Amino acid sequence: MRIILTGGGTGGHIYPALAFIKYIKEVEPNSEILYVGTERGLESKIVPAAGIAFKTVDVQGFKRSLSLDNFRTIAKFLTSTQAAKKIIKDFKPDVVVGTGGYVAGPVLYAAETLHIPTLIHEQNSIPGITNKFLSKRVTKIAVAFEAAKAYFPAEKTVFAGNPRAQEVAHLQATDILTTEYGLQKGKKTVVIFGGSRGAMTINEAFKKALPLFEKEDFQVVYASGQIYYDEDQAIFDAYKESKNIAIRPYISNMLDVFAASDLVLCRAGATTIAEVTALGLPTIFVPSPNVTADHQTKNAQALVDIHAAKMIRDTELTGDLMVSTIRDIFADEENYQTMSDNSRKAGVPDASDRLYQLVKEIMK
Repeated sequence: MRIILTGGGTGGHIYPALAFIKYIKEVEPNSEILYVGTERGLESKIVPAAGIAFKTVDVQGFKRSLSLDNFRTIAKFLTSTQAAKKIIKDFKPDVVVGTGGYVAGPVLYAAETLHIPTLIHEQNSIPGITNKFLSKRVTKIAVAFEAAKAYFPAEKTVFAGNPRAQEVAHLQATDILTTEYGLQKGKKTVVIFGGSRGAMTINEAFKKALPLFEKEDFQVVYASGQIYYDEDQAIFDAYKESKNIAIRPYISNMLDVFAASDLVLCRAGATTIAEVTALGLPTIFVPSPNVTADHQTKNAQALVDIHAAKMIRDTELTGDLMVSTIRDIFADEENYQTMSDNSRKAGVPDASDRLYQLVKEIMK
């Protein structure tokens, strides 16, 4: 297989693509894979570091208000479409797959005009502007939430899940909480984080909750984000010797920490949801209010509705509420097990298998 993948800007668009690339290399080791992104996006660092061939086009997103920048965006779209055509003609892919973000627009548009089979993958319950724009032109659409189907042409839209789920579903618990975080073996553990850069609301609530966490019969791993870690290091350092609390600016081995833990409190990004459901982890979501069309609330609600998660609004989160919600979930073992079972049922541990079959189908 010769395949181009494109998507970028945020990890939510990049990590599903990388998970799918990893899967392709396992099932078809001789495949030729090219990733097309932008120089400014996160993908320019992550993709080459993963040893994947990488090329760029120059594109930017539309402003949602009237702006002269939008004329520049249109001009860049046209020039980047021509650049993408050259990349496609040189590489000669069998199929082009987009995982969202502005860069996917010109690349899939170019592929479609060159009559190359195309597929877009939508991770969220409410599609982004790029995937909406591409939906009428591409060959096939794969979604990670059933709710997203309503936004796309029914005849070519299929539920497939998020490839990141299959990547993590096999993970087993290790002693990482003891060996790397100094916590106790066999004690109920909650992981709290606000994304790779952290989240101010979660950080403020966590700081107020610290004296309460110290007294609880569960333990906490917290990733603050480097900015908040630097700002609040004096507060965090006071708990360095705690047997109940481990604080880090960033957790690079988050999936292993997830696999060894019992509960998660976090934002409601699509990739995180794929990971926690693949592992059957009950979750307390605090959806970010700073996302398009409030899609994180919709993402979280899908799991709240099946009793796999709880949700706290960003404006309502306090230290007391953070601690009491965690405590209540751990206190009722039967309810905890139900949430865990429902979370696992919502997971799609064969998401990459499904996406691969769709790719092979459109290649024919």
